[in-house]
Amino acid sequence: MTLRRAAAADWPALWPMLRETFRGGDTYAVAPDISEDAARHYWLETPAETWLAEDGAVLGTYYLRANQQGGGAHVCNCGFVTDPQARGRGVARAMCLHAQDRARALGFAAMQFNFVVATNTGALHLWHDLGFETVGRLPRAFRHPAAGLVDAFVLYKWLEAG
Repeated sequence: MTLRRAAAADWPALWPMLRETFRGGDTYAVAPDISEDAARHYWLETPAETWLAEDGAVLGTYYLRANQQGGGAHVCNCGFVTDPQARGRGVARAMCLHAQDRARALGFAAMQFNFVVATNTGALHLWHDLGFETVGRLPRAFRHPAAGLVDAFVLYKWLEAG
């Protein structure tokens, strides 16, 4: 598996995976019927960087951007999507480790995940395993299509030494 910067030419390979994730409506606080143009803007055009993992085919993707402006610009935010057929192969772990390295290289001191849905137990387990702390709980903040109103969590990791 290799990781490389995503380019506009990669969008046709990324969109089906993102569309399936967003349409599922169970992990991202993104409108399930988001248009392709809006999704491209959100995932590929506005982040500081967008990356993809591939091994003959696209296995996953992530974006990295400043979480806030001004006094909060030293904290980045990332979003990750793994192709359903590639789950369990370490793709998300590899992307998150890579994202932390990229964040440090870009001068970010911390990484924050703003809205991890409580039912996304695989992601929560992985993020905790990689040293992220749950720093906030948002009660009944996400309308899950099958489970109804569920909590979401804010996770945070300080990236600088000391």
